[in-house]
Amino acid sequence: MRENEKQKIYPLADIENLKVHGRTTGCLSPLTVFWTGSGIELNSKGSELWVEVEVDYDMYEPWISVVINSATVSRQMLTAGRYWVCIFRGMTEHEVKNVKIIRDVQAMNGDPESYMQVHAVKFDGEFLPIEEKPYKIEFIGDSITSGEGVIGAKKEEDWISMWFSAIDNYSTMTAEALNAEHRIISQSGWGVLTSWDNNPHYNIPQYYEKVCGLLTGDKNESLGAFKENDFESWQPDVVVVNLGTNDGGAFTSPEWKDEVTGETHKQRLNEDGTFNVEDLEAFEKAVYNFLVKLRKCNKNANIVWVYGMLGIPMLPYIYRAVDSYIKETGDKKVSVFQLPNTTEETVGSRQHPGILSHKRAAKELTEYLKGIL
Repeated sequence: MRENEKQKIYPLADIENLKVHGRTTGCLSPLTVFWTGSGIELNSKGSELWVEVEVDYDMYEPWISVVINSATVSRQMLTAGRYWVCIFRGMTEHEVKNVKIIRDVQAMNGDPESYMQVHAVKFDGEFLPIEEKPYKIEFIGDSITSGEGVIGAKKEEDWISMWFSAIDNYSTMTAEALNAEHRIISQSGWGVLTSWDNNPHYNIPQYYEKVCGLLTGDKNESLGAFKENDFESWQPDVVVVNLGTNDGGAFTSPEWKDEVTGETHKQRLNEDGTFNVEDLEAFEKAVYNFLVKLRKCNKNANIVWVYGMLGIPMLPYIYRAVDSYIKETGDKKVSVFQLPNTTEETVGSRQHPGILSHKRAAKELTEYLKGIL
């Protein structure tokens, strides 16, 4: 490898003009990147930049996207180990490059060994200040918000890290259109009450107050994933919740059974195919309670519950729950917005919304949020 003699190694903690994206513990030595869309941003004036990563996993490796001056220039799998990755080289020395190194893959609940850290950067220039954006938006969701299916051919069905994208994702597109900083809290298959397969423990609200509470295992505990999140340090202007798709799916999925305790759970259909009233009430109560929790954590945010990219079976019940929350609390900063459905033309891999579907959703959501902001 040709050595660039001008390059110096900068531990992240020593970089004054470093911007960290996503929910973290606040520790920079090293920085653990938990959620999709998380990572680092630098305004770098120099010709060559490398980043030192540390990665491990049992099944699901992390992927990163490199975005330079708002254009995605590369996307790659990070294999296990601690090593240097070249971000760019041979670029004009005196030009300032805005560089984002972004985790493309969601936090992996199903792989206790999976983690990604950034230790340092190696650079031959200087880091300049990064302008603060006027707005902050938090996106909460499931596989749609994790960008599952955005990458890959329509025929792909493997459940692997490769098909996830934080960049070609309605959340990132919306944030960019509104010139907002954003965070993503999401997990494929999860709901507001249960997962698609009726697991009552796989719901986002239960873990929302932790840094990355839906992770598992001793390694993630030692990295601080289960610590209380510091909400005061980052208060969003808008919280966008895109949950309900998997709760709807649970009604048509077999019951979930806990192999250890024998406990079972099932969202039931009536004989005529309609939703069981008691189970709908449980869903609506979960929506209501999550709104209460979101308001407690995000004091002044507008909360927008969005839904519809994979059908709208739960829409009437989301509306009903939100209406009763507004009536009972007097909280006027909460609303529901329907996103455009995915079609044959806009579907991606794994029968999930593709990039065209995400673009459509982002366009409509952006217009709606403009009215709020």
